[in-house]
Amino acid sequence: MQAGPEDSGKRLDSMLHARLPQFSRARLQSWIKEGRVRVGEARLKSSYLLHGDERVIVEPADLPALKAEPEELALEVLYEDADLVVINKPAGMVVHAGAGHHSGTVVNALLHHFGGLSQLGGELRPGIVHRLDKDTSGVMVVARTDASHRALARQFQSRQVEKVYWALAHGNFESATGHIDRPIARDPIRRTRMTARLETGRSAHTEWKLLEGLDKLSYLEIRIGTGRTHQIRAHFAYLKHPLVGDTVYGAPSSIPGLPKLGRVYLHAHRLRFRSPSTGREITVCSELPPELSAYLDLARGRGRTDAEFGKKK
Repeated sequence: MQAGPEDSGKRLDSMLHARLPQFSRARLQSWIKEGRVRVGEARLKSSYLLHGDERVIVEPADLPALKAEPEELALEVLYEDADLVVINKPAGMVVHAGAGHHSGTVVNALLHHFGGLSQLGGELRPGIVHRLDKDTSGVMVVARTDASHRALARQFQSRQVEKVYWALAHGNFESATGHIDRPIARDPIRRTRMTARLETGRSAHTEWKLLEGLDKLSYLEIRIGTGRTHQIRAHFAYLKHPLVGDTVYGAPSSIPGLPKLGRVYLHAHRLRFRSPSTGREITVCSELPPELSAYLDLARGRGRTDAEFGKKK
């Protein structure tokens, strides 16, 4: 690849990470250290500052095969049968292993508690039909068999699954209900986030209903017909109503008079789908976790004091 004027003054590892976002910075640095990266004919350090006119050659090493392993972790099960398991995913827990996350995931916990899961997602993502972001809590369904995985995937793809979220967004809305249809695409500048500002991308539909208007905040019920990566977060950022705590999508890091939340205020409250075996309707709900409930009380101007925020009820 060719370094351009825009790369002048950048560290070698930073430029590579921007050009090759599919690889972690740590992996790229290890390749530089192993001599797999050359600037011209020279093998330089990660900290080398580019001039902006160099030819950079990368010789990737084969990536080791990853396989999820059982790990004894706490897991709240909301519903289970022979076909599937529905869990209450906590905020801060990654669904499956990836760059920077090789343990402590939902999959690691599921394998410990249930053993065999559907293998359609491969050895790294057994049973995973859909995902929640790391900082999103709430209801998530997992397939135990390949047949149930296929049936559930069809329901998600055909938009037959009802997905309801609760969220706290910045600002006040002019109407009590609304919807947004904007395609979701990878942000061309910040590759770790998505955007709804482009005219290209995957179609995405989000509906919202105002549950409660607060001082410069809005408590919302959100339904999504599609399930794009960061869909709700990107759509509400586009509306200039980023979710509380979502600094990646433009939310302020603090709100006057309120404590720092430490996560995104987004909770998957309800899933409704049909049993892969019987066809009967299954509805599973999860109430607000204590930290979100306490924060909402504070936002309403009542409830626990800042000093008590975060303590278990």
